[in-house]
Amino acid sequence: MPDTPCVVIDVSKMERNIESMANIAKEHRVKLRPHAKTHKMPWIAKRQLEHGAAGITVAKVSEAEVMAAHGVDDIFIAYPLVVDSKIERALRLGEYIRLIVGVDSLEGARLLAETAAARGRHLEVRLEVDTGLRRTGVAYDEALALARDIASLDALRLTGIYTFRGALMNGKATLDLRSAGIEEGRMMADLAERMRAAGIPIEDVSVGSTPTAAFAAMAEGVTEIRPGTYVFEDRMQAKFGVCSLEDCAAVVMATVVSRPTDDLVVIDGGSKTFATDVQPNVDPLRLQGFGHILEAPDAVLERLSEEHGMIRVAPECSLKVGDRIHIIPNHICSTINLHNKVYYVNDGSAGEESRPAGRKNAHNTYYKMKVWGRGMLE
Repeated sequence: MPDTPCVVIDVSKMERNIESMANIAKEHRVKLRPHAKTHKMPWIAKRQLEHGAAGITVAKVSEAEVMAAHGVDDIFIAYPLVVDSKIERALRLGEYIRLIVGVDSLEGARLLAETAAARGRHLEVRLEVDTGLRRTGVAYDEALALARDIASLDALRLTGIYTFRGALMNGKATLDLRSAGIEEGRMMADLAERMRAAGIPIEDVSVGSTPTAAFAAMAEGVTEIRPGTYVFEDRMQAKFGVCSLEDCAAVVMATVVSRPTDDLVVIDGGSKTFATDVQPNVDPLRLQGFGHILEAPDAVLERLSEEHGMIRVAPECSLKVGDRIHIIPNHICSTINLHNKVYYVNDGSAGEESRPAGRKNAHNTYYKMKVWGRGMLE
C-alpha cells in the first residue's frame, strides 16, 4: 500500500480513454498526435501509438528527449524555441527522429534557421496561430505574411500550422464545445488554403484540445488533433460533458489526518499535491472545490495550504482520522506534474511507475519503471 498523498491510475479506464479518442480520429480521418504533457510517461505514449496515434506532442525539449530515449520517433514540440541551448538540443535530437518544432515569430524563426544552418541541418517547423486564447501564436490576420517570411528561410521547412484555443469563443470560455471546435477547425483550414494559394505548401492543419477535438476534427481541411487530458480525463472534462466521472482514470489518494470539528476534515494533500490552476467558482464551469471526493460526493475540498487540504463536510459525514479517500482533481495534467511517482491498478494488480525526467523541476535522469502484477506494460 503506497504512502499518501499519491496519484493512482486505473489502467483499464485509461485504455478505454485511449481507444475512444483513437476511434474519434479514425472516424473523422484525421491524425491523432496526443499531447504527452498530461502523463509524461513513455509507456503511456507507446500505448497511444499502438492505438494508432501518428506521433506525440510535447511542450519541452526535455520531454522530447525522454520520449525519444524510450523509442518514440515522431515528436512535435508545440512551443517556440528561442534559446540557443534548447535549439541545439532539438537539432541533436532531430538527427535520430522526426522532430517538428513550433514557431510564432520571425525573430524565433531566424534563430532556428541560423542555428540549423550553422550545423548544416534543416528543421521542420509549424507556425503557431492565435485563434483567440491570446497566448503564444501569431495574430490570425498576420499569419499569412509571417508564413511567407518563414518559408523563405533556407534552413527551415514549413510544413504546417497549429493552434490551441480550448473551450473558447469570442474571447470567453464557453460550454458550447461543438461551435467552438468547429469554428476553430474552419478558421485554421481556411488559413491553410490561403497559404497554399500563396504558394506555401502547408501539409498539416493541427488543432483541438480534449474538449473540442471531436468537433474540430469535423472541419474539412483539418488533418490532425492534439488532445492531451483525455488519456486520464478529470473533473473539469466531466463538467464540460466530455466524459463522466466514472471515466476518470487518475485520482489522488489521501489520508484523513484530522477532524477537528464536525464540519471539517483535513487530509494530507494540499497545494503541493493538487493543481490549483483551475480555481473553484469560476465561469463557465463553477466547480465547487479543488476536486470530487469519491467517498463523500457532497463534501467540498474548499481550501489548500501547502501540506493540508481542508474539506467542508456535513456533520453526519462518516469520514474519520486514518481513512483513505480518493479525489478526482479539477485538472489532472498539472496535478500529475507535482508527483515524482504515480501508482496504478490493473485487473486487481498494482504497480509503481517512477516519473521520467520530462517532469518540470525533475533532475535530468531517467528512472527505471518498476512493474509487477498481471497485465503491466513494459
